[in-house]
Amino acid sequence: MKGVVFPGDREIGLMDFPDPTPGPGEVVLEMKASGMCGSDLKPYRQPKGGDLGLGLGAGTGPIIAGHEPCGVVVAVGAVGAAVPSVEARIGDRAMVHHYWGCTVCAHCRGGWAQLCGRQAPKVYGFNDHGGHATYIKVPARTLVTLPDSLSFATGAAISCGTGTAYGALRRMNVSGNDTIAIFGQGPVGLSATQLAVAMGARVIALDISAERLARAREFGAETVIDPSQTDAVVAIRDLTHGAGVDLSLDTSSSPDARNAAVRCVRTWGTACFVGEGGHVNIEVSPDMLRRQVTVIGSWTFSTIGQAECARFVAERNIDVDHLFTHRWRLDQAAEAYRLFDTQTTGKGVFLL
Repeated sequence: MKGVVFPGDREIGLMDFPDPTPGPGEVVLEMKASGMCGSDLKPYRQPKGGDLGLGLGAGTGPIIAGHEPCGVVVAVGAVGAAVPSVEARIGDRAMVHHYWGCTVCAHCRGGWAQLCGRQAPKVYGFNDHGGHATYIKVPARTLVTLPDSLSFATGAAISCGTGTAYGALRRMNVSGNDTIAIFGQGPVGLSATQLAVAMGARVIALDISAERLARAREFGAETVIDPSQTDAVVAIRDLTHGAGVDLSLDTSSSPDARNAAVRCVRTWGTACFVGEGGHVNIEVSPDMLRRQVTVIGSWTFSTIGQAECARFVAERNIDVDHLFTHRWRLDQAAEAYRLFDTQTTGKGVFLL
């Protein structure tokens, strides 16, 4: 089979790999859609020979990229004493929860393998083979059912970007009573805008890309702000009669955006960070303590949360497919990532 790999220095390789065979408790999915996520840009941009622990396979050979896999089960491994049951059948439509841990700690048993307390988890597309390929082999317990009404592309989005946005909004208990400022309108931020609107919230969307702000309006944002052209905190307070927003969400990882996300919420408000990496400097007393502000982090989602997100999208007929501005074949991966690397466009997906 063919698989996309990241050799480093923004290069792309399309390599031949053996077709996978499932072992006990494992399944093989024939890939139908594999999404592109901002997290993929870190291994894509890494220097050749660098040691970021991403995409290099720890000396085991090249790793297939992509951590938003969605497809159809085409092979199921054996069931035995060590694997008493496998809740997967050939023909099942499934997403993949892209982490795998020890399976026995409290976090793993609760569906939070990325928080495994006993070992560093596998992360598909980073330190184990991912979804930018013809097939993917994973433990059956990582599968999350894809509702029949949802496309495979929507399933791929829910498998990371859209699921991450949903998880953060649920942590903040977003409702129709809330006004939320969402910093960054890339794939995760735009998903948050779409989902928050579906939850009834008033959305203020912020980004420095005119194209992304235009898309945020399409997805239901009431107001859009370009922080490079105006003071975002002042603009948000003007829109909220001086009080500030109830909630804010930073998806950008920008230090300035994170700082503004804290300062723009009202007294007793909540700011949430989901963007990976980077730093933020917060004036603790005026910006947090003396306004009773809560600052939280939200990292992706559990298997239960992924399934809940899929049901929410299906039951409310949310057009997650509209996130995708570009659809690619695997042999177009070099062009796809060159464009995605500009971080000015919408979401991309490989369709197989």
